[in-house]
Amino acid sequence: MINIEKRTLDNGLRVVVHVDKSTPLAAVNVLYNVGSKNENPNKTGFAHLFEHLMFGGSKNIPSYDAPLQLVGGDNNAWTSCDITNYYLTLPAANIETGFWLESDRMLELDFSEKSLEVQRKVVIEEFKQRYLNQPYGDIPLLISPLAYKVHPYQWPTIGKEISHIENATLADVKSFFYSHYAPNNAVLCVSGNVNPDKIFKLAEKWFGPIPFRELDKNEIPQEPKQTKERRLEVERNVPADLIHKVYHIGKRTDADFYTVDLLSDILSNGPSARLNQSLVKEQQLFSEVNAYISGDLHPGLFSVTGRLLPGTSMEQAEKAIQTEVDKVSATAISDYELQKVKNKIESSLVFSEISFLNKAMNLASFELLGQAENINTEVEKYQAVTTDGILKSAQNTFTTENSSTLLYRSSK
Repeated sequence: MINIEKRTLDNGLRVVVHVDKSTPLAAVNVLYNVGSKNENPNKTGFAHLFEHLMFGGSKNIPSYDAPLQLVGGDNNAWTSCDITNYYLTLPAANIETGFWLESDRMLELDFSEKSLEVQRKVVIEEFKQRYLNQPYGDIPLLISPLAYKVHPYQWPTIGKEISHIENATLADVKSFFYSHYAPNNAVLCVSGNVNPDKIFKLAEKWFGPIPFRELDKNEIPQEPKQTKERRLEVERNVPADLIHKVYHIGKRTDADFYTVDLLSDILSNGPSARLNQSLVKEQQLFSEVNAYISGDLHPGLFSVTGRLLPGTSMEQAEKAIQTEVDKVSATAISDYELQKVKNKIESSLVFSEISFLNKAMNLASFELLGQAENINTEVEKYQAVTTDGILKSAQNTFTTENSSTLLYRSSK
């Protein structure tokens, strides 16, 4: 059981505290409820650009890293289609430095042409390096618009195209900041060797004066139900053919999320999972094969992807995957097979809670989803999944009309 104390400041900032006396350190995690799904379709990549801008200096602090390093701290951040997460770790005795740094960049960034230009170059270089010049790197740029036609999940976090970042103006950036980066659109979570009362006082001192902001009220369009199979075939200079199939599923907060998650584990979690056992070991069609879910806040995707071995045709590979998803859709799995993946996920959840930083991140995420206390019922929800539920989930998910398939052929 993870102990939690919470407060909400007058400006809307939710503050979550977890005490962990086993470490001399503390983590300060600030999660903003903004990701690539909140972007204008003609100005994409902004949430990820902000992940970089937030380290480029704030209103009163020209360098974010230097003061943190002076007190023995470390930091990083990541962006998804739903959220942007900033975190730092430091000796618990120096925790106020973390509050000072995080509150100042929530208040206002150093909005300058110079800062924007520096980070723009970094992001453009990352776009080229990771998505355009890396083998298989453009898969997210291909699969997202294949699967989504209306919802902003149709572009990856990096953005639709480089030109959107190249053309971003200071006015664009300021507008995006003030309509998304706000105390009333964020969760502050502190985990480690701390005193909750002291943390709430520090939160009030440093974050309390930041004004409540009017958030972007643009409605995010919902993706209509897919009723027809979609396919795309490309050829690239890569070492081997690859197949990537996706199926629409529900959102992270749906009751059947746990069932769908375990279904992906039955197919692909570990060497004894069905896809690995059949397609990699026994039939030797693929060098690797994976199945996983996106776990998005809005209805997401179930992905099945595999890299073909030399001598395996694309037709063979696709048929073999189809056979495996047909099997799990036709006959209920055994209680033993289900319990095996339940045990695996329970142990991974327990191990993830050993790190005070992981706890800070996870608690912030659960608070955003509904309430932080729900972290304590995760194992129960996975253990409640039934073999019949897995069967129904597979039948609902693995239909031809619900699929989008990318055939990624090697030109070698």
